[in-house]
Amino acid sequence: MADEAKAKGNAAFSSGDFNTAIKHFTEAINLSPTNHVLYSNRSAAYASLYQYDAALTDAKKTVDLKPDWSKGYSRLGAAHIGLHQYQDAISTYKKGLEIDPNNEALKSGLADAQSAATASASRARAAPPPSPFGDAFQGPEMWAKLTADPTTRVYLQHPDFVKAMQEIQRNPSKLNEYLKDQRVMQALGVLLNVKLKAHGGGDDMEFPEAGSPPPPPPSQPAKEEVKKPEPVPEPEPMETTEEKAKKEQKEKALKEKEAGNAAYKKKDFEMAVQHYSKAMELDDEDISYITNRAAVYLEMGKYEDCIKDCDKAVERGRELRSDFKMVAKALTRKGTALVKMAKCSKDYDPAIEAFQKALTEHRNPDTLKKLNDAEKAKKELEQQEYFDPKIADEEREKGNECFKQQKYPEAVKHYTESLRRNPKDPKAYSNRAACYTKLGALPEGLKDAEKCIELDPTFSKGYTRKGAVQFFMKEYDKALETYQEGLKHDPNNQELLDGVRRCVEQINKASRGDLSPEELKERQGKAMQEPEIQNILSDPVMRQVLIDFQENQKAAQEHMKNPMVMNKIQKLVTAGIVQIR
Repeated sequence: MADEAKAKGNAAFSSGDFNTAIKHFTEAINLSPTNHVLYSNRSAAYASLYQYDAALTDAKKTVDLKPDWSKGYSRLGAAHIGLHQYQDAISTYKKGLEIDPNNEALKSGLADAQSAATASASRARAAPPPSPFGDAFQGPEMWAKLTADPTTRVYLQHPDFVKAMQEIQRNPSKLNEYLKDQRVMQALGVLLNVKLKAHGGGDDMEFPEAGSPPPPPPSQPAKEEVKKPEPVPEPEPMETTEEKAKKEQKEKALKEKEAGNAAYKKKDFEMAVQHYSKAMELDDEDISYITNRAAVYLEMGKYEDCIKDCDKAVERGRELRSDFKMVAKALTRKGTALVKMAKCSKDYDPAIEAFQKALTEHRNPDTLKKLNDAEKAKKELEQQEYFDPKIADEEREKGNECFKQQKYPEAVKHYTESLRRNPKDPKAYSNRAACYTKLGALPEGLKDAEKCIELDPTFSKGYTRKGAVQFFMKEYDKALETYQEGLKHDPNNQELLDGVRRCVEQINKASRGDLSPEELKERQGKAMQEPEIQNILSDPVMRQVLIDFQENQKAAQEHMKNPMVMNKIQKLVTAGIVQIR
């Protein structure tokens, strides 16, 4: 009933009838209150009607019922956006992407939420009203005017006045803080070309009306024109002695690094080490000097020195909160040095750990390849270290004793240990295949028998094991092929000959129609799963051949002269699909 209501709700939603969709989804929820999909669908319907509060409630219920379902977070994020809760939406989409990092809907929703949050923040930040005097303080003209005026020229010798004018130039709204400073008011009069009374507050200032030209200066007796001095540049904040020295140190360190890079390219490693070491002494806040020296030590084969530098770079990088890519580079370089030093499988453990830590800092394809190579090398070394043919033979003999006592699980354990000690022993694979056959683990037995034949194609036991497994799986035609292949290498092997006879008996039994209905049905069902049988039956030519065998004897005789056709007919007979009477 819940599924029926859900289907009606989906149909109504698809047609745009969201109110009806909500009605049907609600019916379905009443019938199945723990179905997270129903709440998700109703949340989408509410959102389509702009009822975001209800959509939010259903989306939260969806996530509560199924926290690992990514679509629930998509619904929840959409509801938050509808309610203008952009930060909540961003948090929700990010949580969903932790569960399903490749979900396009979540990625798109996150981008929309971040865009909406940025736009909202921009609207919320109202720009401060422009200062009516802002233009007067712009550019170097301000300093030129103040220098040209005899009164304000003297003020430029006062550091506190210069500092005040710099602050007002950077932020004209700060003028209000300096209205009581008569020097600033005098400067303002000069910059605005207005006359200010010598004493009094801001109401005593005379400003021209907006848009009107400034009033002409009062007539005065002619005076000797004062020559205006060249405009002075805007004063710059002075660096402290300590800051200046630090800046010089950093510049020297960069030059040393460049010299080290040049020496490294020329393979002059000793000189490169000297330059990088000097750079480290001059500037201890850049870990690239340390990682570069580690790279040189790696090339020189000084692996322990390389590892020490890498550890130092990681430690210092974390203190300085350096770029995570630089920390990852140091860890990768350490892992490379450890791999170079590895002599046994256990030596690879710290290298693998270093690569893994590097990948947590920054997932770099080169680091990932180095990790895979290290793990592969470790596994190969473990196999070499464990290899011992003598112990392998002893374990195989123990397995043989258990097999004779019909203790097949124990025998499997001994044969497995034998193969770990010597993975190239076909006899151990053959014996374990026999155990698996006795235990009814036919797929495992078939796999071991095939591995046995792969290691030694002339070993007849491999073919008898494989044929026996296929026979028990009632794949008589395949078993027959296996036994016949074994006879090519050992024509007189009695086990192989007996296997051929048993297979032929079963195949002929099917050909004569001697199978019981249950056996026939089982064999046909098994055969119909075989791709080869399916291809034969779907071949239009073979379908016509089968019709001719039933209805046209003359054509059937012609078909029997074709070896390929008869081979396919034989396969169908063996499979129980076709019977010859």
